[in-house]
Amino acid sequence: MPAPKAFIDTNVLLYLLSADMNKANRAEEIVQMGGLISVQVLNEMTNVARRKLTMSWIEINEVLEVIRSVCLIEPLTIETHNKGRFIAERYGLGVYDSMIIAAALLAGCKTLYSEDMQNGQLFNDQLRIINPFISST
Repeated sequence: MPAPKAFIDTNVLLYLLSADMNKANRAEEIVQMGGLISVQVLNEMTNVARRKLTMSWIEINEVLEVIRSVCLIEPLTIETHNKGRFIAERYGLGVYDSMIIAAALLAGCKTLYSEDMQNGQLFNDQLRIINPFISST
């Protein structure tokens, strides 16, 4: 049985749109390996693209279409919400990060690629946070 795919946080996907070619290339490598995202990630991408990057709706739709074509999408459910609240309380994290972690756990992922969370942290003896932009040298 193949290992579960990695979950990809919004901040990693946003580097696909970055002028920082090293991070853009690394983000592309991660996406090309296959992965999961949640509906929350799509919402966050849309918000940042519109408000901070001032992209047009046409540009945003094109980016989201590409992301949806290469990433599996984990739905947001009441189970995600409940698990996310528990994670926020147990680990002292923000609600939105906790919902990402919950979605990754419910999808059976072993890795969550994120630049914003603590590199190496393990959740529920299952999910490890990996910052893909930290040099391994």
